[in-house]
Amino acid sequence: MEPLSPQVLVVVAGSFLSFQWLFHRVSPWVFQHLCGGFLRLSPTQKTEWNSRGDATLVKLNVAVTSGYLMSDLLLMFTSWESIGEKYFVIHHFAALYAYYYVLSQGILPYFANFRLLSEFSTPFVNQRWFFHMLGYHKLSKPSLLNGVAMAFTFFLVRIAVIPGYYSHMYSVFGTDDFYRLPIGARCAWVISSVSLDVMNIMWMRRIIRGCLKVLRSAWTRPAGTDMETRKKD
Repeated sequence: MEPLSPQVLVVVAGSFLSFQWLFHRVSPWVFQHLCGGFLRLSPTQKTEWNSRGDATLVKLNVAVTSGYLMSDLLLMFTSWESIGEKYFVIHHFAALYAYYYVLSQGILPYFANFRLLSEFSTPFVNQRWFFHMLGYHKLSKPSLLNGVAMAFTFFLVRIAVIPGYYSHMYSVFGTDDFYRLPIGARCAWVISSVSLDVMNIMWMRRIIRGCLKVLRSAWTRPAGTDMETRKKD
């Protein structure tokens, strides 16, 4: 597929429209039939629920991801009080800044797709929010298992890969191939990577603190105490 060819633009546009359709039509219909707790949520909570449901889909390639990021930005800007988050806006723009060069000039596809490994942690992050909205106690078994899986997966795909990623980046830094890249692409590659990983480290710190706090509470609770899976209304 040629850089920024009509096929690429069609994929991006199709991805954008698909995620809008999933948010406004598919997600509400599916969850109101499969999950009784969804109907008890407030409109604000339903907006965030549908937004998070979209994000668990697998990112097939950079074009699909770009369409998703643009769709998510539109949803955040139009529903800022419900799902607006400044760090997510920075995250999305940093990624789109780099992906523009991948799509328009066909450069750095390996590094762009390597970054997409981080999305393997997204389903667990969103599942934590789903459990919370449905009233699952933070010490219930589903919440505990998901929390541990979230912390482990987030570390594995966003933090543990940092040394290897920057090792590969350093291996080409200053080479003839590096300087053949346009200055804008070089800046996008470095600035976007550093910005995304700074946020990943910040989020990992929060996740570890929260996970350890919950595990300590679970460890010190009285023996024989069974936590209810759901909170009472």
